[in-house]
Amino acid sequence: MRSAGESVQGTPADDSVAEKFARLAVELHDSDSVEETVQAVVDFALQALRCSHAGVALAVRGRPEVPAVTDPVVGEIYRWQMVGRDGPLVESMRDHSTLLIRDTESEDRWPDWSAKVLSLGVRSVLDVPLTTAAGTVGVLGLYSKVPDSFNADDVAIAHILARHASVAVATARKDENLARAVDARKLVGQAMGILMERHNVDGDTAFAILRRYSQDTNTKLQDVAQRLIDTRRLPS
Repeated sequence: MRSAGESVQGTPADDSVAEKFARLAVELHDSDSVEETVQAVVDFALQALRCSHAGVALAVRGRPEVPAVTDPVVGEIYRWQMVGRDGPLVESMRDHSTLLIRDTESEDRWPDWSAKVLSLGVRSVLDVPLTTAAGTVGVLGLYSKVPDSFNADDVAIAHILARHASVAVATARKDENLARAVDARKLVGQAMGILMERHNVDGDTAFAILRRYSQDTNTKLQDVAQRLIDTRRLPS
């Protein structure tokens, strides 16, 4: 176990992990998007943990996407697993489980994956799920060129980092969805105003017209509104 005064990854002894987490919490709070949020997480992982590379894969509509990595190697590892639907990333996201691979040279649970990752110079891997009350939102992946790089302290810190990241990602997604909803309402409101002025109808009738065109053309309501605003014409 590291003592309270021991340095982490060569940082000054008085720059404790707790202080780093405090700074990270501020960064995550100030992030404007999911991408900025997870990039702050992976950058922090390089400072606080004994890893060579780090990345985050997020579950988007049931499929993983990779919004942040510290090295292209991680993106290659993630994409290879996504195509084959096999590997610790897939299992961690599916089963909400933490997976530690001490040495890819001797790992036999995913032989094809192990050979691929080993060929990229990665020897040890730690995948930690990002979970909320609603379920798993993604996976934090930590990679090292050194075999058996992650000890019990690293696993514990990775879990704390994953918890911070889970809450931050969920909050950022909620904010983004809210912003999109507000933008959509603004578009619909502008389109309704155009119809009300052009056809001398009230708001309820203008909205009914937009909704009917949306249903008849199988087009999202906000897209119909955007089309009307841009062209001053409804879809054919």
